[in-house]
Amino acid sequence: MTEQADAPEAPPTGLVWRLSMRWRTAIDRAIAPLGLTHAQYAVLAPLLSMERAGRRPSQRQLADFSGLEPLYVSKLARALERSGLIERTGNPDDTRAVQLALTDRGREVAGRAVALVIGLQEELTAPLGGLHSPRTRALLESLHALLDAPTTSRRPTPSDTETGELP
Repeated sequence: MTEQADAPEAPPTGLVWRLSMRWRTAIDRAIAPLGLTHAQYAVLAPLLSMERAGRRPSQRQLADFSGLEPLYVSKLARALERSGLIERTGNPDDTRAVQLALTDRGREVAGRAVALVIGLQEELTAPLGGLHSPRTRALLESLHALLDAPTTSRRPTPSDTETGELP
């Protein structure tokens, strides 16, 4: 049930945004003792996963893997390098590319952060019956379908706002 029974139904975009912000806040709180933000975690966790698979990605490859904008990954990578958690080096095969690697400290912090977030997932999905429930699996399938669908570049027009037909 929604917070206000008499309120108009929220659009999917609003609900996804609110859930995303709620879960992001929960992750921020969980990893704050490690000195990390959710944004930094969004770089460290995929980098740890890629390293475990034997890859040393470029910033662009990490951006593609994580779904983050390349410019944002670059900004976060510089900050994480200053914190001693990652190393940024030139790519011998492409002088324009910057490769990323976790430092020993970065690997340890990323591993602890991933463990905290994995533990948090059961709590976050408890209203659906937990991480391995059929409802959570259905949610994951729906989210993957939405993420895998092609997007359009159509922007709302003034006539959309007049008719209330905003996406």
